[in-house]
Amino acid sequence: MTRLTTRTLSSLPAVVRRPAYDRSHLSPGIVHLGLGAFARAHLCEYTEDTLELEAGAWGVTGASLQRPDQRDRLSPQDGLYTLLKRAPAGPELRIIGCLREVMVAPEDPAALVARMAAAETRIVSLTVTEKGYCHDPATGRLRADHHDIVHDLANPDAPRSAVGLIVAALKARRAAGAGPFTALSCDNLPHNGGVLRGLVRDFAALSDDGLAQWIEANGAFPATMVDRIVPATTEADIAEVAGLIGLEDAAPVIGEPFRQWAIQDVFAAGRPAWERGGAQMVSEVAPFEFMKLRMLNGAHSSLAYLGYLAGHETVSEASGDPVLARFLEGLWAEIIPTVPAPQGVVLGDYAQALLARFRNPAIRHRTWQIAMDGSQKLPQRLLGTIHDRLKQDAAIDHLALGVAAWMAYVSGTDEKGATIDVSDPLAATFAEKAKAAGRNATALSRSLLSIEAIFGADLPHEPRFTRAVETHLAALFDKGAKATVAAL
Repeated sequence: MTRLTTRTLSSLPAVVRRPAYDRSHLSPGIVHLGLGAFARAHLCEYTEDTLELEAGAWGVTGASLQRPDQRDRLSPQDGLYTLLKRAPAGPELRIIGCLREVMVAPEDPAALVARMAAAETRIVSLTVTEKGYCHDPATGRLRADHHDIVHDLANPDAPRSAVGLIVAALKARRAAGAGPFTALSCDNLPHNGGVLRGLVRDFAALSDDGLAQWIEANGAFPATMVDRIVPATTEADIAEVAGLIGLEDAAPVIGEPFRQWAIQDVFAAGRPAWERGGAQMVSEVAPFEFMKLRMLNGAHSSLAYLGYLAGHETVSEASGDPVLARFLEGLWAEIIPTVPAPQGVVLGDYAQALLARFRNPAIRHRTWQIAMDGSQKLPQRLLGTIHDRLKQDAAIDHLALGVAAWMAYVSGTDEKGATIDVSDPLAATFAEKAKAAGRNATALSRSLLSIEAIFGADLPHEPRFTRAVETHLAALFDKGAKATVAAL
């Protein structure tokens, strides 16, 4: 089959939306670190919308920080790829054209730093997941002992972490007498802009206090809230896209129709008119971010662990299970009193909209995918809510079950005795603790709760929390996920 390229765009079926601007005039303006599916289905589509309405210097250079896979798939396609939006009424197809090139950081980190430091680069955005920030999720501080940070401090001309790359490029900008670019985090981290600012400043201070002060005084690190369900692309998706567009596309992305992007409007060197594509440019992102992290992400993670344990492969299957749907309603009832509603939002209506999104049968978002990297996600998605509920002397039954389900999941064995592929930076630690504890809920819960990087210093000594988690974990081991949820 003929490959999707600039030359073959004209052969696409009429139902496929294609770039409505001249790509040959697209000049660079954004470097994006961590060119995964989410960035290509979210930031790139908003940028595509903006370019169609207002052409400008906002072409995107994508950078893979680990492997060459994305470059190898996208470069033969001139950076073009299909965004397939799965709606209950049927698929929507769009070719995204704003991606100009893909670089691979480990192959030539100096070249990537030079691209970031170039005068035409005005924004460096990133989606590197929580673990890509090389920080302690419980405190938000830089881990100076992280192996990537240790490497980057010793090899400043060949950084491999996102923080190291940003600091190296800002150092080059300062040396050239240029102002800084805007560093724009698009990851699901509370106060992601402030966290990134602190990490960049702290890293710089470890070698050059003057640079750290320059970054603090001149840098721009807007907070953002991003929202769109983007499942991992499968071979079946690739085959489906080929059948729909009549061309081979090695790098399509799949997303739900819904999307949301709230951005703190603080930029150092200009920005695209993203608001013309539907983004919300706001002075304060925190209310949107807080609502999403607790109500969407907290529910997503809890449902992923329980759904996986109950044998559900996807979120739509799990949320369509009446027993787990009742769990979500109970979970949201515990979460909502801890969430100040953003202006114009009714939280109960927001919860019902989330349930409808979860149940979209056209989206195959695997519970295993959402369950990844739980050690990095729990503090933001569940533990903060638990802290607040304990202060209110309020019930935490559903929240504690979410934590217990995570423990059962990372124990590495499902309800049928099959091995779970636990994808997490602390997977080896979990395996060691699970081997020592076996199926003893008391031993396993106490061992996992002792991981201060996840649970901090307070929660492991809060008996209301520890008893609830231990009780739920014992039930999960004894009766299974569905029976445990049904008993709530």
